[in-house]
Amino acid sequence: MLLEVEGLCVNYGHIEAIRDISFGVEEGTIATLIGANGAGKTTTMKTISGLRSVRAGRIVFQGKDITTLPPYERVKLGLSQSPEGRGIFPGMTVRENLDMGAYVRKDRGSRAYQEDVDRVFGLFPRLLERVGQIAGTMSGGEQQMLAIGRALMARPKLVLLDEPSMGLAPKLIQQIFSIIDEIKAQGTTVLLVEQNAAQALKRADTAHILETGSIVRSGTGAELAKDGSVKAAYLGGDL
Repeated sequence: MLLEVEGLCVNYGHIEAIRDISFGVEEGTIATLIGANGAGKTTTMKTISGLRSVRAGRIVFQGKDITTLPPYERVKLGLSQSPEGRGIFPGMTVRENLDMGAYVRKDRGSRAYQEDVDRVFGLFPRLLERVGQIAGTMSGGEQQMLAIGRALMARPKLVLLDEPSMGLAPKLIQQIFSIIDEIKAQGTTVLLVEQNAAQALKRADTAHILETGSIVRSGTGAELAKDGSVKAAYLGGDL
């Protein structure tokens, strides 16, 4: 198991945001967390990446307990995130943003580094066209591409994608999900939080439904997509 979350509890002050959740992510797969707004999905992602502290439970990555590691140490181990709301550096160029994604790497200027830059531009040709453009002047879809590309520049074993389709036009949503499939095909494991449950379940090897801070259902993406209660709650009755 690449990632193991065991009995995780997270608070915001006295408010319990995550309550005793456990799940794993197998290497080479796409796992997804779905649920309504406020269910605890983004809190879970922030906690895995080290941006929220843990009240109880632990997080294990590649067999190593990372529960108390700072975020940059987790990135060094191979865990990076494209956050909710993109979180790009708006005053920097596209290329500068990508370089910031590789901040912890020591091999800038190497062949491997250039291969990763080329990989990002291969996934997102639009970024190559915009390589010298100030990131804050780009469209929302382009900024989302940049956020994912920046996360990939850390050469992660596991990339956390938090709401990658949020606010995008339908045509761009399909493009983003096709790219997520390609990221998996290239060997990077994906943990996906996504409001578009139909698209998430369609490609997820494993899926977990969060409600008010607890996991209430787990299974393969296909199993949950066919479940009547899941359809009614998250898919509008149809996948």
